[in-house]
Amino acid sequence: MVKLFSRFLTYLRRDERLLLNVVIALIVGYAAISAFVFLLPTETVDIWFTQGVQRYQAPWLDAFMNGVSWFATIPGGLITIGTVSIVFMWQRRWLEACFVALSLLAVPIVAIVKRLFGRARPTEDLVRVIKEFHNQSFPSGHVVFYTVLFGFIAFLMYRSTHYKLWVRRLVGWFCIALILLVPVSRMYLGAHWFTDVSAGFILGLLLLIGLVEWYSHAKRRRSKATA
Repeated sequence: MVKLFSRFLTYLRRDERLLLNVVIALIVGYAAISAFVFLLPTETVDIWFTQGVQRYQAPWLDAFMNGVSWFATIPGGLITIGTVSIVFMWQRRWLEACFVALSLLAVPIVAIVKRLFGRARPTEDLVRVIKEFHNQSFPSGHVVFYTVLFGFIAFLMYRSTHYKLWVRRLVGWFCIALILLVPVSRMYLGAHWFTDVSAGFILGLLLLIGLVEWYSHAKRRRSKATA
């Protein structure tokens, strides 16, 4: 899956027409979910998905889901980005370190979109809320942030030749696992609706494609400058 994910991003860069079509499809999908949320703020499908995810509950599962979501908390995000950036800087891979840090740009973008929609978080009268949040719900900032940050790291691991294969696979699989688990985590914790995490994933993919394109352009310019 790591290879498929990274190869897909690489192939998109090589085929501009395909890239444009994928971006258009993602924008249309995001617009459709946004319209759905705007017209029907809390629909049966959202409640149904959350109740399905919360069907099995246990203290250890509460702790696990909180752990999955930790990487997008303020300390978790800063520690993760700081650690990864320091590793790249230690290896004198300044461009990679810089672009890992640039994944933080997803945070203000999500904040702006959240304010535009102003959607309320799930409430205890509808689903189980393990941890209360007081900011807006749509889209899920955790899902956006994970898709951008860990998607970009997985991309770098696939393209890199600086690390042993087992290290690249371990890091890549860990990143993909977090991207897949965080939507479930957010619904299980009662922090987001299904439409929140779906829109977050689509927005995250759009930002990830933009970040990969930006990184690739910067890398080509640097290669030409040093040639």
